[in-house]
Amino acid sequence: STTIFNHQPSCNRTTNLHELRSCLVQDLFEVLNVSGSIGYPFKFGFGSDNTHNPKYHKTRSIRYLRRVRIGSDSFLSDWIRFGKRRCVKSEKMARISTVGCEFRLLSSNPRNLASLMEHLSESQINEDVSLKNNPPDKEDTDKDTNMEQPPTSPRHRKVIARWLPNEAQRPIVDDAPVFSPSLEEFEDTLAYIEKIRPLAEPYGICRIIPPSTWKPPCRLKEKSIWEHTKFPTRIQTVDLLQNREPMMKKKPKSRKRKRRRNSRMGSSKRRSGSGSGSSPEAEEKFGFNSGSDFTLEEFERYALYFKDAYFEKKDSPSVEEIEGEYWRIVEQPTDEVEVYYGADLENRVLGSGFYKKVDSDKDQYAVSGWNLNNLPRLPGSVLSFEDCDISGVLVPWLYVGMCFSSFCWHVEDHHLYSLNYHHFGEPKVWYGVPGSNATSLEKAMRKHLPDLFEEQPDLLHSLVTQFNPSILKDEGVQVYRVVQNPGEYVLTFPRGYHAGFNCGFNCAEAVNVAPVDWLAHGQNAVELYSKETRKTSLSHDKLLLGAAYEAVKALWEPSASCVVKENTWKSFCGKNGALTKAIQARLRMEEERLGDLGKDSSSRLVKMEKDFDSNSERECFSCFYDLHLSASGCKCSPEEYACLRHSDDLCSCEVKDRFVLVRYTVDELRSLIRALEGELEDLKIWASKVLGTEHSDEDQSKTGSVINEEKKLEEGSFDLNIDLELNYHEDLKEEVSTSGELNASENFDVSVEPINLGFLNYGKLWCNKHAIFPKGFTSRVKFYNVLDPTRMSNYISEVLDAGLMGPLFRVTLEESPDERFFNVSAQKCWEMVLQRVKDTSTNLGFPTLSRFESINGLQMFGFLSPSIVQAIEALDPNHKLVEYWNHKNQSQSESKDHFISSNCTKGKLFGVDLM
Repeated sequence: STTIFNHQPSCNRTTNLHELRSCLVQDLFEVLNVSGSIGYPFKFGFGSDNTHNPKYHKTRSIRYLRRVRIGSDSFLSDWIRFGKRRCVKSEKMARISTVGCEFRLLSSNPRNLASLMEHLSESQINEDVSLKNNPPDKEDTDKDTNMEQPPTSPRHRKVIARWLPNEAQRPIVDDAPVFSPSLEEFEDTLAYIEKIRPLAEPYGICRIIPPSTWKPPCRLKEKSIWEHTKFPTRIQTVDLLQNREPMMKKKPKSRKRKRRRNSRMGSSKRRSGSGSGSSPEAEEKFGFNSGSDFTLEEFERYALYFKDAYFEKKDSPSVEEIEGEYWRIVEQPTDEVEVYYGADLENRVLGSGFYKKVDSDKDQYAVSGWNLNNLPRLPGSVLSFEDCDISGVLVPWLYVGMCFSSFCWHVEDHHLYSLNYHHFGEPKVWYGVPGSNATSLEKAMRKHLPDLFEEQPDLLHSLVTQFNPSILKDEGVQVYRVVQNPGEYVLTFPRGYHAGFNCGFNCAEAVNVAPVDWLAHGQNAVELYSKETRKTSLSHDKLLLGAAYEAVKALWEPSASCVVKENTWKSFCGKNGALTKAIQARLRMEEERLGDLGKDSSSRLVKMEKDFDSNSERECFSCFYDLHLSASGCKCSPEEYACLRHSDDLCSCEVKDRFVLVRYTVDELRSLIRALEGELEDLKIWASKVLGTEHSDEDQSKTGSVINEEKKLEEGSFDLNIDLELNYHEDLKEEVSTSGELNASENFDVSVEPINLGFLNYGKLWCNKHAIFPKGFTSRVKFYNVLDPTRMSNYISEVLDAGLMGPLFRVTLEESPDERFFNVSAQKCWEMVLQRVKDTSTNLGFPTLSRFESINGLQMFGFLSPSIVQAIEALDPNHKLVEYWNHKNQSQSESKDHFISSNCTKGKLFGVDLM
């Protein structure tokens, strides 16, 4: 119960906070004397969060009076202190009105009141009253302001709290491992992470020191950003991060951390907290209030002022000294300590600390995998299959800190890896727990903070609760420490809890990444989210299938690996590959859940539209499980779906009205697994799904019958030209004159033999007005040998994928594979061959005919052969390659090259009927 005392204040309508503070001390003392004389029992809180912990039993003395409310708008800027360590703590202690003074005190044990009165000596009260006669000098007030701020802002308060070095609470935990890659190792980011993973993952966290030559310039130090661009901050009350009372039911004001998804359809959000809807009766959750807006220059100035005032040292305190004081504030606070933190700053606020634009003196850093703008979508990262730019996951967040600003215990969304780079400033102290100990940490914190978890079961999702690593260590949790200096990276591993604080003004940047080994952790995360009714930030099934598609491409096109140093996706396939195992685990879940729907579930299966979730997030109405792979629906609610586990909860309609949408059937997923394991027939089927249009069962059976498995597995290529009925001019005459002159007939016939039709990429570079360039297209043609121009030899022409450069054309002398010619132009590629033939002829003394001065590259590839053109055009029935089709429609009378053989008979090419 609550008892209220009305008391006439000793000072009325005062505007001087220091004077009012002194009056309040006297008024409170009088009220306590009155209440004590009539025997009212009161409860003065003393850190009840820790009363269950024996370690705190000896420190249960009354600590401090919480804030005193003036009217209804603001608070006193300082604490009302009763000595160095003896103060009152309670929720709503006092409210000051202009007429009378109203004190609210919670009824409890009178012994606490006696304890308070025992320590309220007259000298201590006089110490506070003396402030009335000796207010602080005006020059001591905060000089760091160029704009009006509310009086509650700590930016406008004198720093009252002070360092207590004799009461340091520095936790003693082991250090996490530190790695220093060589220049060669540093070149491939994901390969290096994979290399150190077996050594570092058992710690949950590690530090990476780049080579000494790695010094990326920081764009935040540009004058236009440093001095003029403002960013928002949060106010963190450090002394309440661990020791605080439950908030009870109040108006919510917490500031949650959210991930933002940006897509072509606009921006959308997935909540990272509980999925339950808000209600008027929702409980207030402890959080961080919004603070002032700063420029980096202003924030640095305030951070230095705060640290100098707090530690009162000419020399900066050591990391260990700051660490000991930080945990003293968190565990055994004697004063309120409020700081600012510019946390989770989205790209649109300050931008990235790394340069993105290619510049003459910055390009090596702009394209590096260690540039956090590039990391999430590096080849080999599953996040590369996420189309949306999810802020904080695929787009880095900035963190601008000051002394004691904190990042509380948490794991990354979807249990992803995270990489943090320290751009500049003072060190960051981290604490990490391996993923294998995540449950142990949660149990330990629930044990020691039962009231907070009872009020908010998902407390750890809010990133607002700190907890001493020493206590975790005593509870058997493995905890490790990292001190991150400027220019260093900190890597955290899947489901590895981490927390920490800043030692002073600094700036860091962080983003997530998902190597293939993360897939198993990510699957566990979405299953856990479903149980907790928590929304997701990513579609895990979409990423899983995207990785599988890419692996199918890599297995199907062995020649494509020449474009990159190593085809990373192949290494995750095979019977024991990480990707194969991830697909197998997902298939087992799907089989089990479909089986739980009943024997007639197969009769209700409906093929899911390809773009089912392309334009909107499809999630279970009950648990928010992502529905990319399968969904249960009913005719009664066409826009609402359930996951397979909550199918029966969707509605009460009859079974005949319900249906199950599946992107792939169980048999198709089994086939996908066999394809990843290397089964040729299944690989062929999935290559047709992934690389081109979906074929019918009849087409697939026809396609499967054209492959001689043993021969093609040995040769490493596939001949898809079984049905082609063409008359090739394979015997081209070679004419060498008695004088040694190399002759080329005016009627030289080019007969191109198609080997692999390939598949379409729908980008601007993958066609021009005259031809379409399918990725993986392969053909064979005879031409003069570049080593011996007196004879004709076979050349293999291929279209490879050069990434952002578009198609890469390659011509190889079949009998001598080392003789290869590359170019981004088919024409220039064959011109290189021709020039080499002419150079060799000249060196051998064979003069060439003057009329043999040009060559048609499109013709030599086969892109002007009517039969091949018709087959390629069939790959694009919807005419998505606009440039080619527009030109074709405008010039139907385009002449055919006179070199093309006209002896083709009606037949089939890759299953396409030729006219």
